[in-house]
Amino acid sequence: MAKKKSIKVRAKAKGGVTTVKALISHPMETGQRKDKKTGKKIPAHFIQEITVTHNGASVFSAEWGTAVSKNPYLSFKFAGAKSGDALTVSWADNQGKTDSIDAKVS
Repeated sequence: MAKKKSIKVRAKAKGGVTTVKALISHPMETGQRKDKKTGKKIPAHFIQEITVTHNGASVFSAEWGTAVSKNPYLSFKFAGAKSGDALTVSWADNQGKTDSIDAKVS
């Protein structure tokens, strides 16, 4: 059985500009909250880097930290894509976990 992807992405081209919208399922823990039952701090667990490529070329890259909320939403625009082009959205977190998803521009 395949692992469920943590990323949902849509990309629409209109008038030469492509709008990318992505929703990422991730706990984004700061390392400052305490577990209500044990009183111990919950370890930090957050996305450190997110990248988006269009036909293999980078169109978006960001370094995130603990200030980004749980299940982050990302939206941005770029020029030069057309319907059917390939997009890849990927992330890496501070615990070494990664995920990526391939999508097509519509």
